Amino acid sequence: MSNCLLLFLFAGLVACEPTVVNISPTGAYTLPSVPAHFGSYVIPADNPLTYEGIALGRQLFYDTRLSADNTIACASCHQQLDAFTDGLPVSVGVQNRKRNVGSMALANLLWQRKFNWSGNANSLEEQVLMPLQHPDEMNQSLPVTIAKLQATNTYPALFKKAFGNEAITSENIAKALAQFLRTLVSADSKFDKFIRGEVQLTESEQRGYALFGQHPYPEQKLRGGNCGDCHVGFLQMGSRTAFEGFHNNGLDPDATLKQGLAAVTGNAADKGKFKAPSLRNIALTAPYMHDGRFKTLAEVLDHYNDHVRISTTLDPLVLEASNNLFPPKNEVKLGLTDQEKQDIIAFLKTLTDEKFITNKEFGKP
Repeated sequence: MSNCLLLFLFAGLVACEPTVVNISPTGAYTLPSVPAHFGSYVIPADNPLTYEGIALGRQLFYDTRLSADNTIACASCHQQLDAFTDGLPVSVGVQNRKRNVGSMALANLLWQRKFNWSGNANSLEEQVLMPLQHPDEMNQSLPVTIAKLQATNTYPALFKKAFGNEAITSENIAKALAQFLRTLVSADSKFDKFIRGEVQLTESEQRGYALFGQHPYPEQKLRGGNCGDCHVGFLQMGSRTAFEGFHNNGLDPDATLKQGLAAVTGNAADKGKFKAPSLRNIALTAPYMHDGRFKTLAEVLDHYNDHVRISTTLDPLVLEASNNLFPPKNEVKLGLTDQEKQDIIAFLKTLTDEKFITNKEFGKP
């Protein structure tokens, strides 16, 4: 057989080989299976999820150009392996500037209605623009951010794909970031698998689960950890109705109460009230409380057990919670045993979702 014929046959074989082209999905995005027991959620009609919008939001989330000195990205304070927190008591922005509150974990935001520790944002679209402009966070005006992104070779085309226009606006920056954040669903922890009937909890975890959801009634011999009064339902987060998810949980006396919700409502009765965050992945999000004052979950339980500070706005759910039939006067003592505290912590650790913190779709593009 001649070399020419061999070449002809080889060329024919090559031509018949299928061409593999990697095409990213486009258009409307449907969230992966979301547990029905999480309840209903609402995606704004003017900002539906799309593959292009989510991809753009993810790019923006990890881009340091959104900060004044090009050193801080959203992901700097919300790191995936730490369940989108940063392990610091309070957030640190450009030029090492510190705020008086810590970075909140990002998970299951679809089911939240108020954002930030003080509840001063009513939507994700509103919230995401706040740290960009805050002087102690990213410290960059929206016009400057827009100009920086518009001057790149990549972003105008990405915005056109997502929103039909190369002209970048603050509204579309917010929409893209909000779309990406709404995909951060954590629903595959050991607890979720238990709810689905796939695994069993240990005896300690079972006891902790029961204590977590039980308000104590010592006169009925019902012992409880009182956790579920503020961290409600299968999402273990504050109520989604108005400001009901905000509580003064006895961290400080009247003289040193921080504003919290009162800064938003102007109501003195809201002083010291802060958002009850979701406890999903709580074992990964230390330190705890709005100002990161507690380093461990054990310290958190010790606070509720023995160190609640009475004040004029202390939440009744905390004030009235005691496992002691005759609690001491002028003190709030939850009265858990050491074993009960260990059991509650064992349950809290079942809320860790390893798949969530390693999902490549949530990581840096």
